[in-house]
Amino acid sequence: MTGRFPIEDVSPVVSCGRYPAKAVVGEVVPVSARAYREGHDALGCNVVWLGPDGTARPFTRMRPGEPGQDRWHATIRPDAVGLWRFAVEAFQDPYLTWQNAVTKKLAAGQGAAELANDLAEGVRVLTAALDLVPKADSDRVREAARALADDDLELPRRVSAALDLADLLWEHPVRELVTTGEERTLWVDRPRALFSAWYEFFPRSEGATAATVDAPARSGTFATATQRLPGVAAMGFDVLYLPPIHPIGRVNRKGRNNALTAGPDDVGSPWAIGAAEGGHDAIHPDLGTPEDFRDFVAAAAEQGLEVAMDLALQCAPDHPWVTEHPEWFTTRADGSIAYAENPPKKYQDIYPLNFDNDPDGIRAEVLRVVLHWVGEGVRIFRVDNPHTKPFDFWHWLIAEVKQVDPDVLFLAEAFTRPAIMHGLGKIGFTQSYTYFTWRTTAAEMREYCEELVASVDWMRPNFWPNTPDILHSSLQHGGPPMFKIRAVLAALLSPSWGMYAGFELFEHVARPGAEEYLDNEKYELRPRDWDAALAQGRSLAPFITTLNRVRRDNPALRQLRNLRFHDIDNPALLCWSKHDPETGNSVIVVCSFDSREVQWGNTTLDMPALGLDWHERFTVRDELTGAEYDWGQRNAVRLDPYLQPAHVLTVRRPAAPEPAQPAAPAPAEPEHPAAPDLTVEDVPADLSGGTAPTAPADKDDARWTS
Repeated sequence: MTGRFPIEDVSPVVSCGRYPAKAVVGEVVPVSARAYREGHDALGCNVVWLGPDGTARPFTRMRPGEPGQDRWHATIRPDAVGLWRFAVEAFQDPYLTWQNAVTKKLAAGQGAAELANDLAEGVRVLTAALDLVPKADSDRVREAARALADDDLELPRRVSAALDLADLLWEHPVRELVTTGEERTLWVDRPRALFSAWYEFFPRSEGATAATVDAPARSGTFATATQRLPGVAAMGFDVLYLPPIHPIGRVNRKGRNNALTAGPDDVGSPWAIGAAEGGHDAIHPDLGTPEDFRDFVAAAAEQGLEVAMDLALQCAPDHPWVTEHPEWFTTRADGSIAYAENPPKKYQDIYPLNFDNDPDGIRAEVLRVVLHWVGEGVRIFRVDNPHTKPFDFWHWLIAEVKQVDPDVLFLAEAFTRPAIMHGLGKIGFTQSYTYFTWRTTAAEMREYCEELVASVDWMRPNFWPNTPDILHSSLQHGGPPMFKIRAVLAALLSPSWGMYAGFELFEHVARPGAEEYLDNEKYELRPRDWDAALAQGRSLAPFITTLNRVRRDNPALRQLRNLRFHDIDNPALLCWSKHDPETGNSVIVVCSFDSREVQWGNTTLDMPALGLDWHERFTVRDELTGAEYDWGQRNAVRLDPYLQPAHVLTVRRPAAPEPAQPAAPAPAEPEHPAAPDLTVEDVPADLSGGTAPTAPADKDDARWTS
């Protein structure tokens, strides 16, 4: 420690300051520190911060937290993308010291003679303040100083004007013995780094035709995939993620359902990158030309969609790198190149890179490839298996790319150990896939989300209920209600969420004994008739559209720091809220984890987390049904998985009371006793969403039968 006063435990800080903490433009970022001093004189704290251009922002005064803990708190709101710097300062506050002393001495009945030194000290402090306060307030300060020095005034009049300056001198304090803590950093991204809705589809499946007796299957193209863009945009998504669009290797190509032998018409896995037509900077000829890709990106932008590209640093055996740079791969004892394995799984069609033989060469080439696609208009990369590549490589690459374009974002697809996932966030990955898919009880989900909130300064989650690789057993067997449940959880717990195409069609048939889709689209074309499914009521698209609309309309849902859970007396239900103090916007969600049976529960809301007092009543509007209810701290809910497995409630604040007006006496009315707290048994169904019919006798919906 250096300086006059101790400054400790500054937050946000990542790995003792080794890496920057994370925020986005416009995000309210809490800053806190522990600071204290000897004796009884007043201490003040503030945050000083510099923008990416080196311009100082006005310092932010910190307020003390819980008494006796010496913890100080403030918020800052960065307004530009880039690397910000901030530090906490502690200082002696002579005005607060003076105010405390004078107030106590006056309360003890001391007179002007006993306060002579205090009055003189007050004049000194206010004289110093004249150079700090805005010019519009300088006369107030000057007159207060004159009053303190005027022996002809009665003591209360001498001090009252100076005591009335408390708010002004809080914002513009006289600071003495200023101690500046260690400088910390904050990397600020554009808002999409925190708040985004992703949709994944394979362009080759959009507009594809299945094989017939007379003709082979035909791949879709960027041109045919463009026709799907309005449907994706209409559901409210803003990021369109494409699996690899590069040439696919022919050597060791996999067949359908990951078969070791491919047939003549099998299209192979897009993640087996590279063939005679080119590698990571090339486009599969079946999809079109570079010009077609640019047109696709432009068409997506017209629909409000930003295209995210897959960055998979691996090669098919016939990738040009294999012959041009054999040192970039691992050679086995028998002289063959090692293919990818995750025992017992084998990926004979993929060669992983070896970063140790020629790290400079690989780094230069990968940077070239990434910047090539940045030049083609791509600003988001979903990185495949980043945990299998060196961490120092990613730290370097992300920093180099952001030097060229700080708007580029990186999503880590790393389903691995927690320390590694958090480590990837710390070294620069913008977002991360998570364990969301495998949290299938309310208790598990609450615990996991609380862990993520505690890690918000370095790891931003992106919740996906499904991916081409992951079809969880809850979706395989939970019926259509489970698709709604998982969508609500993903979309409203996390500011960023995504889904893989087919989720809205309730696709759920798995390869036997696996957590993967049968007839997996990774290995074959899978055209779908989206319009027919929607017209026939076999699509979840309207429900998804509603969820994304609610996300857009409610600022509270664009954050993670504000996620709070509330108690509910049924373990099958989860209750949470998000509150935005600036706008007053609050959303409460109660969601069932049971896709088969009706569930009841009683909430006990943490009212201050909603910006309300414990006793207040308020109106909530269910954004899924349009119904409105009168709520308070304790409320009964009834959730039917077949009709409404969740309440998504926006809070309408109680109106300020009108001033009382004289009125003629009203006729006497019978007194109504105060309403008691109600339990589930006391409350009819229509208080929590309308009378709900029982579930269908046959719970196996026809569209669910495989």
